[in-house]
Amino acid sequence: MKQGPMTRPKRRVLLLTLIVWLSMLGFDFLWHAGLLAKLYLQPSPFLLPPLTAFTLIPVGYLSFLLLAFLLLWLMLRLNLAGWREGAIFGLELGGLAVSLLMGWFIGQTLELAIAGAVAGSGLAGMRLSRLFGVVIVFVLLSIVTTIILQSLG
Repeated sequence: MKQGPMTRPKRRVLLLTLIVWLSMLGFDFLWHAGLLAKLYLQPSPFLLPPLTAFTLIPVGYLSFLLLAFLLLWLMLRLNLAGWREGAIFGLELGGLAVSLLMGWFIGQTLELAIAGAVAGSGLAGMRLSRLFGVVIVFVLLSIVTTIILQSLG
């Protein structure tokens, strides 16, 4: 049986899910720890205390794994492939969360757009080792940029 982009073996889909998740983590780190960091330092009645919030980060990151799985599952079901289709779908999916605060809304939307682009590239047949390399470079650039942003205050 011929394998098209939507009939991938389970191992490839699992690896792609992990790579999609990694892309989401990289952007989330940049967005929250870098660009929105000052917002979390201000007193707020709806934010958890910093230490409590910090200890819950792994739970939030695990929830992204569910989002990555959902995104990939939906893209497979809708027969979507390619970075552009993935990014547009990710924007649409991320855009459903209108009740979030604006910073979180924009962050989640861009995060899912990035994840969709990564998922679409993988579903279009891009070698996962190459895709993983691109995502690692992105994550490292996100970390460096975050460190610079935090250093600048």
